[in-house]
Amino acid sequence: MRSFLIWSLSVLHLIKAEAIELTDMFGEIQSPSFPDSYPSDSEVTWNISVPDGFRIKLYFMHFDLESSYLCEYDYVKIESEDQVLATFCGREATDTEQTPGQQAITSPSSYMSLTFRSDFSNEERFTGFDAHYTAVDIDECLEKSDEELSCDHHCHNYIGGYYCSCRFGYLLHSDNRTCKVECSDNLFTQRNGVIHSPDFPNPYPKSSDCLYRIELEEGFFITLQFEDNFDIEDHPEVSCPYDYIKIKAGLKEFGPFCGEKSPGRIETKSNSVQILFHSDNSGENGGWKLSYTAIGDPCPLVEPPLNGKIEPSQATYTFKDQVVISCNTGYNVFKDDVESETFQIECMKDGIWSNKVPVCKMADCKSPPELDHGFVTFSTPHNLTTYQSGIQYSCQHPFYQMVPNVTGIFTCDAKGVWMSEELGTHLPSCQPA
Repeated sequence: MRSFLIWSLSVLHLIKAEAIELTDMFGEIQSPSFPDSYPSDSEVTWNISVPDGFRIKLYFMHFDLESSYLCEYDYVKIESEDQVLATFCGREATDTEQTPGQQAITSPSSYMSLTFRSDFSNEERFTGFDAHYTAVDIDECLEKSDEELSCDHHCHNYIGGYYCSCRFGYLLHSDNRTCKVECSDNLFTQRNGVIHSPDFPNPYPKSSDCLYRIELEEGFFITLQFEDNFDIEDHPEVSCPYDYIKIKAGLKEFGPFCGEKSPGRIETKSNSVQILFHSDNSGENGGWKLSYTAIGDPCPLVEPPLNGKIEPSQATYTFKDQVVISCNTGYNVFKDDVESETFQIECMKDGIWSNKVPVCKMADCKSPPELDHGFVTFSTPHNLTTYQSGIQYSCQHPFYQMVPNVTGIFTCDAKGVWMSEELGTHLPSCQPA
């Protein structure tokens, strides 16, 4: 019957609605005329706003309203962002299931509204309510669920807000949450090496543009070999719109590459390669890794000279490979009328050797020096003076004798020097007997 009367009389009675704006960090809200009875046909809304980074906590110190089924007569309604957080009515002493009691209501954002409404008639005296609100700090580091608002690496909360920071080696992006790397000045000049995305095999950083340059001497050709473990953010319909690798080698371009299929082996045919890796501000992909090698034009196979050898001895030689030529014991390298122990040649970029292979010539001690008051006898036919040839010095007997008293035997050694086991390179002398 009362519900029918409320509907009927609502045509005759217009409830006067009032809105009150509250912007302080804390405050008190009381029903009209509190602690006296609140008036009938009343509607008051308190709109509470605090700064961003805070939410609002509301609790009641006193609550005494008319009780009704589903609080359809008098009530307090608490809302935030078009969401009803709670609706209360009744007396704390008898209607505890509909009254706030010790419950505190916390808004999900920095805005909350509290609306008090009374109908046209109260059958008893009700004193209303006394509520208090306060702004409480939001710990964004624990509660931010929106990916666009979270920190890439480290989150630091402070009263009223938060800020992000990055691990060592990273830079904070202009969006103040994304951690990027400075990777635009990577130069590789060795003939082989390994290159990979930052933090590989962990997810690569967002919002980064990495440039890796391989610069080798003209004449080398660089080959790239990507590992099978390849993971760059992809799109099912558009080719690499987010993250990608592009490769530039001379006038050629390879890519863009993305997805989970490795580019495999790439023969660039160039001595200069640029690898550009781009990532946008989202995604958690593992990245990529490659190894590179460089070879040049091949040179003809080198044959060792007669009585000689080459090091290293291999099936093929390419640009910048070097070969050392040496001779067997008792022989010396002979090139352009100059004798030496070794001779080095290098494979040039046009596929030819830097010099011709020299010859190995047997060591020659040449004619032995003469001995005053003495003479020399050759122990080899034809008076040979080459390696391992032998001679013997003697004095004119009986007028002279050899000092010191030695055999006087000398042998031509591997270096082309007459050598005695007793005197080394020194000659004996013939002294009067």
